[in-house]
Order: sequence, then structure tokens, then C-alpha cells
Amino acid sequence: MAREPESGPHYWPPGLERDDHGELRIAGQPAHVLAAQHGTPLYVYDAEDAGERIQALRSQLPDGIRLHYAVKANPHSQLLRRLAPWLDGMDVASAGELLRARQAGIDARDISLAGPGKTHADLQAALDAGCVIGVESFGQLHRIADQAREYGHRAPISIRINPDFRLKSSGMHMGGGASPFGVDAERVPEILEEARHLPVYVAGFQIYAGSQNLQADAIVEAQARSLALILELCPASIMPEFVNLGGGFGIPYFPGDRPLDIAPVAEGLAALQEQLQERWPETRLVLELGRYLVGESGVYLTRIVDRKVSRGETFLVTDGGMNHHLAASGNLGQVVRRNFPVALATRLNNPETETVSIVGPLCTPLDRLADRVRLPHAEPGDLIAIFQSGAYGLTASPVAFLDHPLPAEIVL
Repeated sequence: MAREPESGPHYWPPGLERDDHGELRIAGQPAHVLAAQHGTPLYVYDAEDAGERIQALRSQLPDGIRLHYAVKANPHSQLLRRLAPWLDGMDVASAGELLRARQAGIDARDISLAGPGKTHADLQAALDAGCVIGVESFGQLHRIADQAREYGHRAPISIRINPDFRLKSSGMHMGGGASPFGVDAERVPEILEEARHLPVYVAGFQIYAGSQNLQADAIVEAQARSLALILELCPASIMPEFVNLGGGFGIPYFPGDRPLDIAPVAEGLAALQEQLQERWPETRLVLELGRYLVGESGVYLTRIVDRKVSRGETFLVTDGGMNHHLAASGNLGQVVRRNFPVALATRLNNPETETVSIVGPLCTPLDRLADRVRLPHAEPGDLIAIFQSGAYGLTASPVAFLDHPLPAEIVL
């Protein structure tokens, strides 16, 4: 049975504009001008748009909630420097990301190092800087302690808890069941007891139950259960500086997706904050967000280099593909492949007259950026825009595959 084509960009990110001539403008600049100046393929990040998103989120959240940025979402150094004034901290997953966060101007005490496989070099960098180190296993705790002894001071740590529940309707489960992430909840009392006898101190707790969620009720439930679990497991003798409830806030990508409603999440956090302060008046709630802050503020521009028709199907072949934007191609295969919102960047006002598939330059059928979408008629030289490309783009892609040149990245 033939597949039904999808129409147009299904979701238009709020920070983007089109001019009277039907051309996409990013941070006020025409797409064709940016492509001419920097070449294609090209990632364009609108830092002001991301900043406005951060400020809009803060305006809805209860006072006192700390916002951290998950650097893995987009570690571009210039973007980090632009985002830093709007943030309370950053969360990193390697010595390299830690360096980027420090160079962006984030104080070491406002940086937390995560990851199940921290190397000796990662721990050394964290101890040198004085940032908080997330503990994900008993072995990791003892490796931290062994290196801390060499420094002659106690290392600040946070205990990442692997809960016995998952964030419902999440794009990726980060907790619940057997997991390489975090200490199983039932063993947290045991690891806290071990930590008492080591050169470390517990600065905080973290639970990250899942990612990319658009269901406010699921996020509210997971956050409430997370805090309840931490309060249950933590002895009265420990007064943490922070409790990190993770993130999981999603953005719309696919047909039928609707933006996350922050209002009920904020209401739930206000209740949790009151509950937390009854137990620990000085402890701060932390949200660790990545794609929600930057995902909608990025566009991937790629130029059509060929147009061909094969057995009745039209293909637009572009100079960029899955090697630059793996997520848009389907992440090396999905049970049901879904398209990111795409558009013909210089013909936005033209009618959608044809069904096309947009493919990249690689010698693999997986290199497909959009499958049977409705677009205006396009020719070689036209620009394709892939929206929602500010997070998990270039650095989450197999850039060395087939050895094509890297795309440019610019921050406006």
C-alpha cells in the first residue's frame, strides 16, 4: 500500500520568520545570504532566541528553581558563552565538556560531571576544577575517593539514583529497571554509608527518569515520585545543597506533536519546593534541560545538488545528510520513521505542488532527511531548511562516515 505524503513544515518554531518574498529569516537574516556567506551545509543557531526561551521558562517557574544546561545537547563554545548569563549552571559528561563550560564563564561549583564511564582524566579534571562529581556506581565512588586522597581534600559528589519507575511517554528511558546510569534506589542507603568513610561529601542527589517528553502530567508525576524517593532514602544527617530532578522537557518534532504545557509542571514544582523546604530549607531544586532550551533555536540548511525521478518517485539530493544530522535521518533506523519539519527556505510562499523525498550525498539508503513530504517545486541550487536542529545535531552524528567536509556552524 502506498504511503501518504506529509505536508509542509508541521510545526513552525516561534523564533523563525519569513519575509514578504517567502524566504526564511533566521535571527532576521535571509537564509540565502547566510548560505552565501558561510557555504552549505550550515547549522545556524539563534542565541537570542534561546535566551528568550530560557527567560520565558523562568517567568513561569517558581522563584528559586535553578536552571542548568545539559552541554551534550549542543556544546558549541560560542553558544555556551552566549547562554551562560541566563543560566545557573551546566551539566557535563566529559573533561572536554567541563573545559567548555569553564571557558563559557560558569563557576566550577555550578558544574556537575555525569556519566557511567568517567575516566581517570575526567575525574582529575573535575577534582582540579572543584566541580561536583556525579556518582553512578560503587566502583566509581571509590575511584573518586582514591583520586581525592591525592588532592588532600574531600570531593563534592552527587548521588545519581536509578529509580524503580520510568518517565511515561518519554523519547528515551534514562532510569527504571536495570541501567548503567545511577545507583539502584534500593542500594542508595548502602552507598551513602560507604561515602561517610571516604574523602567525599554528598552535595546533592539526581534522578533523571527520561527524555523528550511532551506530556505535562507524566513529567509532574515523575518529578513528584523522584523527590519522594530522595526524601525517603536520604538520612536526616545529610543536608544536600541541591536536588536535581533532571529534565525530560520535550519539543515538537513530528506531525501531531504539540508543545509542552509548562503551567502544570510549574504548579507541581511549586508544591515540591514547599515540600523540600520543610525538610531542607537551604536545599535548591535544579532542572537540567538541554534540547528544550536550544532545540528550536537551530536550523540546518543544505543545498539541493540534484533532482531525479526514479520509477515515479522524486528525489531531491542535497549536499548534507545523516553524517551531519543523524537525528533527522532517523538515527540509523526507527520502527516507524518520522520526518522532522522541513521547508524550501526560499520558496515558503509557493504552493506545495509535489511529493518528494530529500536524501543526502552518502552511499547508503539510510541517508534520507525527509521521506515523501509535500513541498513547492524545487530545483538544484535551492535551499532546504530542517527545523528543530539546535540540539543533538552535528556532535551527535557520524561526521567521519564517507569523509565529507564538516558543515559550518554559526551563532547569531
